[in-house]
Parts: sequence; C-alpha cells; structure tokens
Amino acid sequence: MNIASFLTKSATTWADRPALAMGTEVIQTYADHGRDVAKLAGGLKNSLNLNAGDRVGIAMKNCPAYSTVLFAAWHAGLAAVPMNAKLHAREFNYILEDAGITVCFVTADLEPVIGEAAAALKNLQIIDVDGEGYADLLSSEPIAMVNTEPDDLAWLFYTSGTTGRPKGAMLSHRNLLMMTNSYYGDVDPVTEADSLLHAAPMSHGSGLYILPYVAKGALQIIPQSGGFDPAEIGELLQSHGSVNAFFAPTMVTRLINAPAIINSDTSNLKTIIYGGGPMYVEDCLKALELLGPKLVQIYGQGEAPMTITALSRAAHSATDDPRYLEKLASVGTARTDLEVQVVDEEGVPLPPGEIGEVCVRGDVVMQGYWQNQAASEESLRDGWLHTGDMGAFDEEGYLTLKDRSKDVIISGGSNIYPREVEEVLLQHDSVLEASVVGRPHPDWGEEIVAFIVGKPDTDIGEAELDQLCLDNIARFKRPKEYRFVDELPKNNYGKILKTKLRSLVK
Repeated sequence: MNIASFLTKSATTWADRPALAMGTEVIQTYADHGRDVAKLAGGLKNSLNLNAGDRVGIAMKNCPAYSTVLFAAWHAGLAAVPMNAKLHAREFNYILEDAGITVCFVTADLEPVIGEAAAALKNLQIIDVDGEGYADLLSSEPIAMVNTEPDDLAWLFYTSGTTGRPKGAMLSHRNLLMMTNSYYGDVDPVTEADSLLHAAPMSHGSGLYILPYVAKGALQIIPQSGGFDPAEIGELLQSHGSVNAFFAPTMVTRLINAPAIINSDTSNLKTIIYGGGPMYVEDCLKALELLGPKLVQIYGQGEAPMTITALSRAAHSATDDPRYLEKLASVGTARTDLEVQVVDEEGVPLPPGEIGEVCVRGDVVMQGYWQNQAASEESLRDGWLHTGDMGAFDEEGYLTLKDRSKDVIISGGSNIYPREVEEVLLQHDSVLEASVVGRPHPDWGEEIVAFIVGKPDTDIGEAELDQLCLDNIARFKRPKEYRFVDELPKNNYGKILKTKLRSLVK
C-alpha cells in the first residue's frame, strides 16, 4: 500500500473538484494536482535517478507546491523529509547530512540558507520550486504509482530539537494510514465540502493534516502570506466555506484576541483543531464564547503522529456535565486504535488519579529513530512508546497532562506541575500568557518563577497575582517571583521554550 493512493483515487473519482487554492483563488483541480504529482514522480525517478527508499528533502515555506512534492515523493516510492522553514543553516546541515538527502526542494526565500547548509555536502541537488529545474521535472513523463510495503518509510519527521540534536522519527505508510483513518472517527469527519487552511507550518502538524483531507477530495488553502495572520484568516473565511485548521494553542489565543476575528463573520469556520502544547481553560472558554462549538483538541507527538488522545467537539460543548471544566483541562480520551497507559518509574501501570509517564502502543507509533538505535531503545520499550509526558487518567478515561517530566518543579520534596499554576494565573483578566519554571534554591531544591505577558494597555500588580494564587492553590505552589515580559520565547511551532526561561533564572 502507498499513501500516495489517497491522491490518485481523488484525482480519478473527483477530477473536477478544487484541490489547491492560493489565498482566495483556486489554482488546481484534483485532476491537475494528480497529473503534476505523477509527472514530478517521473522526474524524480527517471531524471534525478532516485531509487526506492531514497529521502527527498523539503525546505519550503507554505505553498501549493508543498503538497505536490510530498505526494510525488510517495508516488515514486521515496521518503519525504520536510524541514522547518525557520531553521538555522547549521540545523539544516545536520538534517540534510543525517538523513542522507541528495535532492532538496526549496522555495526561493530558502535557497540561500540551504545553499549555505549544503556547502560541505557532496552530490546534493537543490531545486527551487519557482525555477526552471522544477518546471523541467513537471514536464517529465508521468509514471504509475510505485508499490510500497506497509512498513516502508514515508515521512522522516525530525523533532524540534529543543533539548539537543533533533531526531528523525521514522513514520511508515502504515503509520500514516492509521493516523488518517482514526482522524475521521476520533477527531473530525471530513467531506468534499470541507477545506483545510494551512496557517501553521506544513513541515509538521498542518502537513500531516493534508492526508485525511486529500483522501476525501477536500480543498487545501494556502494563505498568500504563507503563515498565520489573523486579519488574513478573517478575509479567507469570507471566501471559502467549511474551513478547518490546525493551530497551536498560542495561535488560538492570538486569534481570539485579534480585532479582525472579533469583529468579523466566522460562520464559515468549521473546526479549529488545537494541540502541541497546553490550552488553558480560560482561553478555551473565551474561544468557545467567541467562535461557538468549533474546537477539537488533539494530543500527539511526531513519534505517534497527530493523535494519542482527543477531546471531542461534544466534550467542548457539554456545559451541563458536572465535570465540564475538569474535562476541558484534559486532553480527552484514547483514540480508537491505540492503547494508552500511565506508568510509574518501573513501568507498572498506575490506577486513575495517580501521576506517571504516558505510554502508547499501536500501529500509529513510529518504527524508531533514524540511525539512532540508542534513542530508539530508550523511547520504545516492551512495545510501548514512552512519551516523556507526565499525566493521569480519571475514572472516565480522560487523560490530563501535567507537564513534561523535565518541567516538573520539585520544591521541598513536593512535585509542582507548572500547568496548574499557569491555569490560575490566566484567570486574571489582564494576563494574556503565563509560563512557570523552577529556579534552584539552596534549601527547597527549587522555587517557582512566573513569566507574565500582560494584555495591551493593562497594569498587573504582583499582589493581585499572589492573592489569586492563594485563593486557588496551596501556598507552596505560589510563585516566589513574577517577571513581566513583552513576549514568551517560542519555537517555530508556537511552543513555549521553557528551557530558555529556565536559563534566565539560574
């Protein structure tokens, strides 16, 4: 089986259906898209002489050609290696060399940095998707889709590398098929009337979402900006119907505080799927009030793509549930095709209510890390993926994440989970963002420091925040210092970099 069949089937069954839009303008039908993919695949195989299993690098900002290159690589029996467009040349160099990439597709803005990254690498060909070389490949003779085995490598998903060198999670055709199938039942149904807005990087989450939407003949929309701009999103919602998008929680926060969204018609917005970090209850309630019942949460990682658990649209709307706010603070229930458990340090499953490491088993879990046996053995033990995330199940099977194990603060022998403190701080009307980290303390081991981003034109006093904490959580969980900052450091996917915050308080 080959996941490129998602496109070949749609191109046959729904040939005239719109496939790709740039901004408000549809630029390709499914017949056009399928034809380009088959031709580019022919060029990869016959002009560039790539062989089954070879890795194809993709260093591109969001653009329509992204989907073409992805599906062409799979169509030709190759593996795609999408890379974050905002990486440094040294980081690109590491991935290009580690993955053994010989052909890398780029957008014009990234050609200089990839050229620098590839300077010391032999036999690496760089192809600008706006250049003549790409046009020549699109003029190649089309080829039939190459047959692949379920466990053949399809996507080499490099982690963000916030705690060291990025690792390449090996995702097979089987992994991505299971991810796609479960999407419809556990996240959101998709029909031909839907559209997928790529405002988040297509190199990661938003790119994975291509698969369930292409398989159903839905439209992909790439913003003219190539990224996240609330004003532009507001305009696109007036031009396209049944719009769906994946956003990091910080993007949702920016969206619901943007005048362009607050003051516009959002009836064409169908679903915002959010994940990749904690979505605080206060922000979630504000989003539901402004947008209506259009939120679905996913919890997953590159090693188990897209979803480990999901908090459904129905759960977001069940305001009559006596445990509504508790469930809203959770990441939902285990997806249909996965086993999820919480274990202690010895790997023993824990009962509901007890905190441990989240572990996952199922066909969506990666095959291992590319050329890194030690890391593979550390993460994949006894058939289970050890996520590094700390959490607890409740009696109804809802999983609440506490924090990454490395983010837990231990003060006076007690575990303090930053998210619990952050949730309280965000109840203050003037707090836009909050992030809590531990600072070394000679007597207590660690003490809490809170970084606060205030809303524009507001003043926040430390005494107010102190009292808010004392009114809601145990005294020992109260921050010992508040630092008011203009913004929190984030990686290219919108995740707050607690490693950087910790470095500021040492």
